[in-house]
Amino acid sequence: MTRGLIIFAREPLAGTVKTRLARDLGSHRAATDLYTAMLTDVLAAAVTLDDTRLLLFWALKNITTPAFPLLPRLEVFEQQGRDLGERMANAFGEALASGCETCCIIGSDAPDLPPEYILQAFGLLERNEAEAVFGPAVDGGYYLLGLRRFQQQLFEDIPWSSGEVLRTSLERARLGGLRTALLEPWRDIDTAEDLEAFLKRPTRDNAPRTLALAQCLRGDTTLCPTT
Repeated sequence: MTRGLIIFAREPLAGTVKTRLARDLGSHRAATDLYTAMLTDVLAAAVTLDDTRLLLFWALKNITTPAFPLLPRLEVFEQQGRDLGERMANAFGEALASGCETCCIIGSDAPDLPPEYILQAFGLLERNEAEAVFGPAVDGGYYLLGLRRFQQQLFEDIPWSSGEVLRTSLERARLGGLRTALLEPWRDIDTAEDLEAFLKRPTRDNAPRTLALAQCLRGDTTLCPTT
């Protein structure tokens, strides 16, 4: 069964990424550098997933895709749509239409997410134990959505960027008669408090670039990256 992993990313421009974290840190540049490290760690973890198409969808301000390390098997696209729901719907539609029989989407906000969580989502879909798999985020959203087939109702009229995203999405799935499954909760990195929680997690070593920069920003200057 062909698997597809969609990775949503934003062009790492100061003032457009990690704006809440930038306010906490007092620096758009620091937040942008941290975002770049997080995305790099997410992509490095993704390439460890065998037999999985990796589909990187960029949200772009400029015409061309960013100068970013190209990794093996990485397919690059531009996000299309007026809001997050439409962009996600279009990405799922493209992935499923291109031959992916099961498809999951993640972002770049959970750099230390164990790849085993993604594999669990694919397994639930492939064994037909669920038609939609959600990875709950502690802020009320989700860090992963997995589908066997395109489900338009999961992308329309969702209160994106709120604490009601997961609850509303599960209700839409229920009304549509979809069997759902939940992974273990995970905490994204959106604020300085989230960053401190990341530094205390045992999985932090799974994200070495994020870890080094987070320690540097906290004041451990001997651990600052040199490149």
